[in-house]
Amino acid sequence: MTVYGIPNCNTVKKAMDWLAENGFKPEFHDFKKKGITAEQLNEWCDTFGWENVLNKKGTTWRKLSLEQQQEVIDQHSAIKVLLMNTSAIKRPVVEVDGKAVLISFNEEAYERLLK
Repeated sequence: MTVYGIPNCNTVKKAMDWLAENGFKPEFHDFKKKGITAEQLNEWCDTFGWENVLNKKGTTWRKLSLEQQQEVIDQHSAIKVLLMNTSAIKRPVVEVDGKAVLISFNEEAYERLLK
């Protein structure tokens, strides 16, 4: 299991705490430091939808110019923005055996999918 995110994100902290409390010992991948590939982002978008991978509620999205925001119209344009602004990726993304299974943190979803 790998958890993708950034360490100072409260949602990532909640997810990591839940996982630890439930006996999981995931590897943590800080995508601000270690990066992320377009291939991985495409897989996540295929799984969750690009609109769910792109965090439009976060500070990073709001700091983009209106022009940059308006250019995001599909998966390809979203990935282009996400590669340049990894903090705009909704987090955490949890992969099990190399397959993305969860995005963000919802305790009920974690219970249902991981227990």
